[in-house]
Amino acid sequence: MKQSANAVSTESPAKQVAGFIAKFDSKVALRIRAVRASLRKRFPTAHELVYDNYNFFVIGFCATERSSDCLVSMVANAKGVGLSFYYGATLPDPGKILLGSGNQNRFIRLESAATLAKPEVEALLRAAAAQAKTPLRASGQRLTIVRAVAVKQRPRRN
Repeated sequence: MKQSANAVSTESPAKQVAGFIAKFDSKVALRIRAVRASLRKRFPTAHELVYDNYNFFVIGFCATERSSDCLVSMVANAKGVGLSFYYGATLPDPGKILLGSGNQNRFIRLESAATLAKPEVEALLRAAAAQAKTPLRASGQRLTIVRAVAVKQRPRRN
């Protein structure tokens, strides 16, 4: 695990992430942990870029330490958890499950980690990995890098 130079904490990234998740209601925190575990299993060599911003808690699963090499991000706020596709506008979406209308990003809401196993979501995850400008490494150790922690944040609990 790696500590970002931008992070102000001397805690390990694992402790920081646990603290960020602890800010949420127990049901949302449980979903965050389950979704993260599932994405870590699916993308074992992806770097995790962590942002605890004003609006959202985000963990990007990236091919490198650059956010532009992000395949997919888990995004959470007090209302729930979602999956954001950095280049979602160019993904094939025959099931029409992607939400959003911007030039680049698309997302889906995750009722549970089991949503990740739905065929249409699996297909999106495969397509996101396949279209990545920088492919994931075949082997290697994952890095968890805390990139940003906002001092002022929206409440993480309802």
